[in-house]
Amino acid sequence: MASSPGLDRTEPEPSEIRRRREVTRVEEIAAPIPPGINSKSQNEEWIMSFRTTNPATGEFVKEFPPQSDEEVFAALETADRLYREDWKFRPVAERARIVSRAAQILREKRDEYVEYLTLEMGKVTRFGYFEVDLVADILDYYAEHGEKFLAERSLPGEPGAKLIAEPIGVILAIEPWNFPYYQPARVAASQLVAGNVVMMKHAESVPQCALAFARLFEEAGAPEGAYTNLFCGVEQIAKLVDDFRVRGVTLTGSERAGTSVGERAGRNLKKAVLELGGSDPALILEGAPLEHAVEQVVMGRTYNSGQGCVNIKRVIVVGRTRGEEMLAALKERFAAIKVGDPKDEATQVGPLSSERALEGLLRLIEDAKAAGARIVHGGDRVDRPGFYLEPTIITDIGENNPLYQEEAFGPVLSFYVVDSEEEAIRLANATRFGLGGYVFDADVEHAQQVATRMESGMVYINSCFADSPNLPFGGVKNSGFGRELSELGIGEFLNRKLVRVAP
Repeated sequence: MASSPGLDRTEPEPSEIRRRREVTRVEEIAAPIPPGINSKSQNEEWIMSFRTTNPATGEFVKEFPPQSDEEVFAALETADRLYREDWKFRPVAERARIVSRAAQILREKRDEYVEYLTLEMGKVTRFGYFEVDLVADILDYYAEHGEKFLAERSLPGEPGAKLIAEPIGVILAIEPWNFPYYQPARVAASQLVAGNVVMMKHAESVPQCALAFARLFEEAGAPEGAYTNLFCGVEQIAKLVDDFRVRGVTLTGSERAGTSVGERAGRNLKKAVLELGGSDPALILEGAPLEHAVEQVVMGRTYNSGQGCVNIKRVIVVGRTRGEEMLAALKERFAAIKVGDPKDEATQVGPLSSERALEGLLRLIEDAKAAGARIVHGGDRVDRPGFYLEPTIITDIGENNPLYQEEAFGPVLSFYVVDSEEEAIRLANATRFGLGGYVFDADVEHAQQVATRMESGMVYINSCFADSPNLPFGGVKNSGFGRELSELGIGEFLNRKLVRVAP
């Protein structure tokens, strides 16, 4: 098949690059290795690797050079100058037109953009179309609602007082590989309409997606500095967070990355929004129709090959008999899942994003088994080129099992059975994470009551998830703080200025 315009499929991997890769194993997290934990020398090879490797085949495609300090801070100067002299003064409607035009371009080029997703992170093609369409909706949402969200507001009972929404400056975003357009869009759409400018440090494994997303805004007419893609490393990110011109930081990634970036932002007295890990439980209550619950759990665990922050990760069934019935049904459904080429229309689960991600999950599965867990289905690497894991169900997971707390970022489902609803709620909350949660029950009012007792930022009832620009996204506990999407998302990096006229 011919390549899309700009889609690089180049020659075999140079021996020197291959040697570096074999010597230096890079942890693929959404953010840099925390500044201050590892020295520059330890990370030197890591920051050199912005590279496309096809997860479906394991083949190297292309490498992109990192930016120098001079390039990174020249880009910051450009962004800051644009903000101070131009962008924040433009009418909201003018900024919104550029964001809306980006949505239009994305829809016109959706095939090209989906192909980047499949090439770089192995996203199943139909899920790629879903992501592209959702991102276009997010861009349009803020373009349409931005003026309303940013309008002046009076204060009841205080004549002459009002709140004015003002941007604050350069926002540094550090984003992951699992949704290469959706994650940046949650920041860029809202903050560009708000009048801030965005500098985006994307994951090292999706450089062509990163460049393509930046082109959207350039083609839509955004001036240089409004949206800036960065190919930079650990020390450079640390220096950017330290720089006074960067006024806010947002990160989606691991706890370790969030701890580091949040700490550094705090030392510099700047706002941070952190969306970190999750161990999202699905409570199957006594009144839940099992057939529907099974369907939703399978979809919620395997969507995006299980590589989603709010994918269902733990199933907790109330009732021993119902637990046995549901486990048998899930085993049958998992056995029927089509694992394979992400471009095949029949494929339900594609490859994991990288060999390192696959190896990490295989180690977690082995550690879980060693601690007494039972593999009900799967658990092994698929015997084919690329980074494929069998859809896996694990049960008999005790409190001392590493899987009891650790997030399994792939098609690995933890399965629990309890005797009562109270036990189910306690087990759901017995984790340091608090991102998403799910409740299944025929009695919707009762399910809503249970939802109020779950320690999470989001709870979905009788469905695996519902993505929409209107719905706020974020968590509690070690899953982070702050919100993206909806009106809450645009407000995270605004100065709500009080202006009061004396009576």
